[in-house]
Amino acid sequence: MAFELPELPYAYDSLAPFMSAETLEYHHDKHHLAYVTNGNNLIKGTEFEGLSLEEVVKASYGKNAGVFNNAGQHFNHIHFWKWMKAGGGGKSLPGKLAAAIDSDLGGYDKFRADFIAAGTTQFGSGWAWLSVKNGKLEISKTPNGENPLVQGAAPILGVDVWEHSYYIDYRNARPKYLEAFVDSLINWDYVLELYEKAV
Repeated sequence: MAFELPELPYAYDSLAPFMSAETLEYHHDKHHLAYVTNGNNLIKGTEFEGLSLEEVVKASYGKNAGVFNNAGQHFNHIHFWKWMKAGGGGKSLPGKLAAAIDSDLGGYDKFRADFIAAGTTQFGSGWAWLSVKNGKLEISKTPNGENPLVQGAAPILGVDVWEHSYYIDYRNARPKYLEAFVDSLINWDYVLELYEKAV
């Protein structure tokens, strides 16, 4: 199954001022496209050809770094675009999700602080995650293009902390970017959709 670059689900300028059109153009049209192109080239004629994206991510982990890095980043970004929307973020979560965050993570404020801390303390490039593992929510962070799929968890929310995700808008102020993501960009409806699938 060839990787394909998905369309952005909104206009380039629709996430401003929290994420600029310039960031989205570079991030989607250049960086994500590169993962798609490189991934397709690396998979041609290998055991990974014909597998679903999730299968490629899991099967290449620890075996083929090139395939894994590009497949992982393709998976991460397909969801990353959908994890954001104009007028998103904040505390108005769907009830089912709010209840799970209360019971598993100690409430919204603690989730917010811990999720931002995970992204802030991920040294170098990587991601911060909210995932479902063994029926419970957990917060984690991963280096580079890695994601919770390879740790037996189902990612339901992730934020990209590679510098290309925020440097145009926030320079080196990664915590400010993470606060803007949580407070103003998260598409909680999409998070709920993935949560319901995972549980």
